[in-house]
Amino acid sequence: MSPSADHSGRRLGLQGQPDPHAGRDDPPAAVPGSRGAVVDWALYVDGERRPVSTHAEAVRLARQGGGFVWIGLHEPTHRELAGIAVEFALHPLAVEDAVHAHQRPKLEQYDDIYFAVFKTVRYVPHESVTEASQIVESGEVMVFLGADFVVTVRHGEHGGLHGVRERLEAQPSLLARGPSAVLYAVADTIVDTYLDVAAQLEDDIDAIEAQAFSGDRDRGDIGRIYQVKRELLELRRSVTPLAGPLRQLAAQPLVEGDDEIREYFRDVEDHLTRAREMIAAYDELLTSILQASLAQLSMSENEDMRKITAWAAIIAVPTAITGVYGMNFRFMPWLDERWGYPALLGLIAVICLVLYRQFKRIGWL
Repeated sequence: MSPSADHSGRRLGLQGQPDPHAGRDDPPAAVPGSRGAVVDWALYVDGERRPVSTHAEAVRLARQGGGFVWIGLHEPTHRELAGIAVEFALHPLAVEDAVHAHQRPKLEQYDDIYFAVFKTVRYVPHESVTEASQIVESGEVMVFLGADFVVTVRHGEHGGLHGVRERLEAQPSLLARGPSAVLYAVADTIVDTYLDVAAQLEDDIDAIEAQAFSGDRDRGDIGRIYQVKRELLELRRSVTPLAGPLRQLAAQPLVEGDDEIREYFRDVEDHLTRAREMIAAYDELLTSILQASLAQLSMSENEDMRKITAWAAIIAVPTAITGVYGMNFRFMPWLDERWGYPALLGLIAVICLVLYRQFKRIGWL
């Protein structure tokens, strides 16, 4: 694809991310080769949605310097994405990633087209945390960005971009910046969900912390803590790798000469940093709670062992004495005395009582 320029004639140096809800009033059939996957598509000129009858007309107007086309797809197949890939000369490797998903957050450049991957997350509501609870559900949003087009590909049942499109359409001055504004809006929305999910995770961590340090301890606490750590790891895998791409976007404007857009991406980068710090703090807190719970469990087991040992020592006294007298020797102390049997029972009782009081005094019973 030849070097691209936006509708104001400026050459694009970086590209951004699209939203899958860009043609609410136009039939999905207008987009070639992607009928079943298209969520929305539209043509935007000077920040305003422009009515067009066909996809071909929208592309033609965009390439004549009349704005850009924004197409949104949901879990397309190779066949459904093939027409768009040919239309906008998308790189086969990027198309393969967009179809199969399960990609790491990244920003890649293929000639004049950029391919961005974002991980979306959703907090799964639940009454309480169990050892099998799913707390964080993840999905993906891929964005193909060119000078006159944005194609978003969404995987998962959450992370829809309809609200992003509506907010951008309510800000025509921002939308007039072209595809770079779309990428900013998508990135900003996704990063804000990281903060929301992290804040909701805090409630689960607080509940686990309160239970871990309460008097009611059980082995299930360890499983619940470990499960939350696993879910937190799922969130970290979505957040941490995005730092590099956002740093690149904040350092280099998407459109040459449009330095102001970097301020928007710096703001998104700041939000991402906050999310990363929250996740790191929660992970450290969970590690501390886990170590404390393990220490409490070990102390509880030691306490049980002390009790078992104390009772075993007490029981050993009558066992030993009766064992000696059960050897049936003819000459044994008190064997022929009438008071020998009660005296021996009394001696056993006294020794056991002394041992019990001693173990009770040192806290073993």
